[in-house]
Amino acid sequence: MDDRRAPSPPDATRWPNRFAGLGPAFHTPMRGAGLPDPHWVATSDDAAAVLGWPADWWQRWPEALAVFSGNSTWEGMAPLASVYSGHQFGVWAGQLGDGRALMLGEVDTPQGAMELQLKGAGRTPYSRMGDGRAVLRSSIREFLCSEAMHHLGIPTSRGLCLTGSSLPVRRERVETAAVVTRVAPSFLRFGHFEHFYHHDRHEELRTLAEHAIAHHFPACRQAEQPVLALLGEVTERTARLIAQWQAVGFCHGVMNTDNMSLLGLTIDYGPFGFLDVFDPQHICNHSDEGGLYAYARQPKVGWWNLHAFAQALVPLVGQGQGTPEDVAAIRAALARYETVFAQALAAQMRAKLGLREAREGDQDLVNDWLRLLETQKVDYTIAMRRLCDFSPRDAGPVRDVFMDREAFDAWAARYAERLAAEHSIDTERQATMRRANPRVVLRNHLAETAIQRAEQGDFGEVQRLLAVLSRPFDDDSGTAADAGFPPDWAQQLSVSCSS
Repeated sequence: MDDRRAPSPPDATRWPNRFAGLGPAFHTPMRGAGLPDPHWVATSDDAAAVLGWPADWWQRWPEALAVFSGNSTWEGMAPLASVYSGHQFGVWAGQLGDGRALMLGEVDTPQGAMELQLKGAGRTPYSRMGDGRAVLRSSIREFLCSEAMHHLGIPTSRGLCLTGSSLPVRRERVETAAVVTRVAPSFLRFGHFEHFYHHDRHEELRTLAEHAIAHHFPACRQAEQPVLALLGEVTERTARLIAQWQAVGFCHGVMNTDNMSLLGLTIDYGPFGFLDVFDPQHICNHSDEGGLYAYARQPKVGWWNLHAFAQALVPLVGQGQGTPEDVAAIRAALARYETVFAQALAAQMRAKLGLREAREGDQDLVNDWLRLLETQKVDYTIAMRRLCDFSPRDAGPVRDVFMDREAFDAWAARYAERLAAEHSIDTERQATMRRANPRVVLRNHLAETAIQRAEQGDFGEVQRLLAVLSRPFDDDSGTAADAGFPPDWAQQLSVSCSS
């Protein structure tokens, strides 16, 4: 690795590095192992704009390739790997940490301080038996999905850039190494708090909570019990996030507590997937043999994970003794999850069906629609997008995706009656629905095509797909194939925890 430190880029000279200032109990300062002979794979102009950087930053600043491949750092960066613990697949896994992630530093931006984090820059003290590397395949998926989720309006870490190398890495097969740079206001996880709670380190736990409140939840400082306010805010953000996942048909795949963002962001893209056929029991992670994180189970998993997070906060609530009063207060904060999730999902589904106002019977209408999609094995994204063309006088192309036309017609009659009840205007409703139902999502076969070409040295499809996914609601975004039914070979694709 090159130990040189290059001057900071002129548009990003201040690095507050607030998490680094917490001390050695929270992280290990270190440099990345880097990639030999790195090359650019892709960059996101939109993510760069969040940092206040020009679109050509990666060309303008000569040291950028070395920095974002883990080979060098800019002046002001304070690279580190953080320690955390967590529950994995519902089982306490003990100490974990940034096994293949490395925070480069925290940089001031027009939108506030942002953390820059490399994924795949080599081993850290928390790598356990791993090599600390990421492969090109998984890195492309994470880079593309981070940006895709943002443009779908779903809170997420961002993908700034992706670099690659000929360095061989063994997974199910020998692949090549890559490093993806992630951007977020914070990568704090439920597992950071669990780590200090389960190791009886309550002073560090308090320090971490104070840090989170001061820098990420400042409104909580005004509450009588700031930590309870923090729990309530995290609960609501998590509920709203998972409601958005369910509405768009996104499956995270590994909802361990160490993969749950304190800020309610989608982070740690691994074996994720978007639904093709609407199947509530769909398991996107080939490693999840028991289906713990199946699509329909995600809301309850989020609720369970919040309880694990709340347990870690018990020493900071009241006198820290877990009295009945303190437990009741914690339960009251957690109880907001069910209400907020239900309200958020209902609002999302009303928007997807073009319903302006909430009325009695709407939930039954939505549930029966989803049940119809399930029983008829209909593609979720395509059905929702085609529903945008529906009118009470002409069902349009959505009717064609159902084998049982009579079953659809029965539901459509109820839908038409519901639209008439609020005097819905077709053109206005259809335009609104097109802003709620994406034409294109990152399906596995689209990512796989980009991966296969990239593994042959052609990165053009990665950048093309990035552009398509940045306009997921537009009628002219991408090709007909991008928005079409998955090819037959897509059914053979599978992703696992090594993906």
